[in-house]
Amino acid sequence: MSVLILALVAGAVTGLALGALGGGGSVLAVPALIYLLGFTPAAATSASLVVVTVTSATALSAHAREGTVRWRAGALFAAAGLIPAALGGAVSGLLPPAVLTGAFSLIAGIAAFRMLRPSAGGPDGVPARPGRITGAGAGLGAVTGVLGVGGGFLAVPALVNIVGLRMRAAVGTSLLVITVNSLAALLARAGTAQSLDWAVVAPFAGAAVLGAWDGKRLAARVSGGVLQRIFACALLGVAALMLLDVVL
Repeated sequence: MSVLILALVAGAVTGLALGALGGGGSVLAVPALIYLLGFTPAAATSASLVVVTVTSATALSAHAREGTVRWRAGALFAAAGLIPAALGGAVSGLLPPAVLTGAFSLIAGIAAFRMLRPSAGGPDGVPARPGRITGAGAGLGAVTGVLGVGGGFLAVPALVNIVGLRMRAAVGTSLLVITVNSLAALLARAGTAQSLDWAVVAPFAGAAVLGAWDGKRLAARVSGGVLQRIFACALLGVAALMLLDVVL
């Protein structure tokens, strides 16, 4: 029973992050699955992809109704990451757990520092160069595949700093990118996903979906700058804890 409660609480927090911030779900889900629910790093990254795919698709529908999804830029960004995400998913199973955990903490820390840098993004709706979008999308897809993350914690800053979207539009658009990349990476790990403990993963995912709706309402009430700072601080904390675990 205690495992079920932990799964529900961790899932709710994951969904809240995805709904409010357009990312951060997997960067919270993976440590929760490892340290609270006893998953191995490989199983945790696969389970995280299941949770984040379902939750981000749900949150995307809500943001789409609000008009905060920039479909053209998001589709180009996501399409560029499809093949790298699938290849990364296949490579991930060959890496030692310590390498996966260390790389995960490093990427989370870099993303957090970038989010803390003042950047309002360009005027919303001004198209960025396709080459920059596809390059960033391909890199994000590779990270998604290898580390088992949806990539929202990298997609949001990329959509702000590279594509030039405002924070709220970046949050909504990142959910499109997360859904596509996570699904591609999950398909590449089909064999691993079949062996997951679904008695834990299913309630985790269900709670995350419900949490995403609350996160969407939170995003409508809190300024983009505040969300960005909360997001960055959460990433720094998780990155530090995971890196400490690898070192010790």
